[in-house]
Amino acid sequence: MDIMDTIREQIEGNRVILYMKGSPNQPQCGFSARTVQALMSCGERFAYVDVLSNPEIRANLPAYANWPTFPQLWVDGELVGGCDIVCDMETTGELKELVTAGAGEASGEA
Repeated sequence: MDIMDTIREQIEGNRVILYMKGSPNQPQCGFSARTVQALMSCGERFAYVDVLSNPEIRANLPAYANWPTFPQLWVDGELVGGCDIVCDMETTGELKELVTAGAGEASGEA
């Protein structure tokens, strides 16, 4: 399977997915840590992909998303944004609304 197909499948197969450095339990950069903290404050489960252990995804997701940096949060197949956007949305309550809108789906590493 082509890497772009894999990325598309991950995004379409997980309602909420975070492409990050490390894992939610062990983020490997401050931006990923802050984004995970914001997401976890919503109280809903989410999938994640560690781009450090998936170099093909790390190399190709920026082109797929037209977004150059990590982390990247996707909800319902749409790119929400990176750390600053996610943290701002948490502050305003928008993130919880977005994430809980269709809650109840499985999580884990995609």
